[in-house]
Amino acid sequence: MAEEIRNEQEIEPVDKSEKKEKPGFGQIWQDVKKRKRLYMIVLPLVFVLAAVYSLGKPNYYVCKVMLAPEISGSNRSAGSLSSLASTFGINLGNANTTSDALRPDLYPELMNSVSFLASLFDIKVHRIKEDSTMTYYDYLLKGQKEPWWSEAQKAVLSLIFGKEDTNDAINGRHEVNTFKLTKKQMAVAIMIGKRVMCDVDKKSYVITISVTDQDPLIAATIADSVQQKLQDFITDYRTSKARIDVEHYQALEAQAKERYEKALSDYAYFRDHNQKIFLESVRSQQSKLENELQLQQQAYMQIAAQLQLAEAKLQEEKPAFTTLQPATVPLRKAGPSRAKICLIWLFLAFLGTTVYVLHKEGHLIPLFMGSSDDEEEEK
Repeated sequence: MAEEIRNEQEIEPVDKSEKKEKPGFGQIWQDVKKRKRLYMIVLPLVFVLAAVYSLGKPNYYVCKVMLAPEISGSNRSAGSLSSLASTFGINLGNANTTSDALRPDLYPELMNSVSFLASLFDIKVHRIKEDSTMTYYDYLLKGQKEPWWSEAQKAVLSLIFGKEDTNDAINGRHEVNTFKLTKKQMAVAIMIGKRVMCDVDKKSYVITISVTDQDPLIAATIADSVQQKLQDFITDYRTSKARIDVEHYQALEAQAKERYEKALSDYAYFRDHNQKIFLESVRSQQSKLENELQLQQQAYMQIAAQLQLAEAKLQEEKPAFTTLQPATVPLRKAGPSRAKICLIWLFLAFLGTTVYVLHKEGHLIPLFMGSSDDEEEEK
């Protein structure tokens, strides 16, 4: 028995020594050098593929516009209090709530609405190197450069399923019904939604509108048009009630003016034809006409004053926008970064090839299993 126990104790160290050790950096570098021919084949091939892929992607430009909307005194104080509390991790909930249903933080949702996107269809645009104009709708359908693989895919699909009907795309679109858009109109609206972005700073309420396009002039044109349409929409919304009041008092003022002028005309006619008559009935009729004239004059003046107040309120309700950064034609492209694409592809190819080499040399599993074995031995 003593000899058997002694033999087992001698065998255990031999088993531990037979375990594969975790390869170090030097061993990994030796494996890489050993398979350098594989790297010389894979890396140039991947570089060529990355270059073909990156060169096939068209350039695009980004134009940004920054606006600062006017905020009323009560809203400004509530927003400042809310932003101050948020720095301490406190949420005041409705401290920023106002009677205005269209808050600045809802502007991105407004710009993503179908009605707003469809309103951009008829904007006239032209490329920076061309003079011919077209609608933004037609430009997105027919004037976009696409990667060569997309063109090849469309060519194959057209051979299989036939050519698509483009009448709706260019000539057949007479009117846009936002309640029921056609397939191509919905596709163009989705394209615009991806190109036109809006971001609102929740603390300062600064609105940033960014437009991405393959042509720098079209990007600036759409950015300026979106800015103007957003301002017009917000102005129409904010002044809708005041405009209704102005239109109401304008109608009342026109009616009061018509009654006043009729009363003035009746009184003048009566005086012209009854200057030397002193009958009591004539004096009574004259007094009646004078009272009617004064009544209509007072009513007309009161409504005219109310109309002036309504017009002043309409002017007060119009929001003011400060343009912090206007739309300008970008001079440099925003992407794609072809050098970055090639570097990423080469890094991934090198990493994948190294994993394959370590697997072939039998060092991949010990590389990841060595740390777990060391932990078990410590335990």
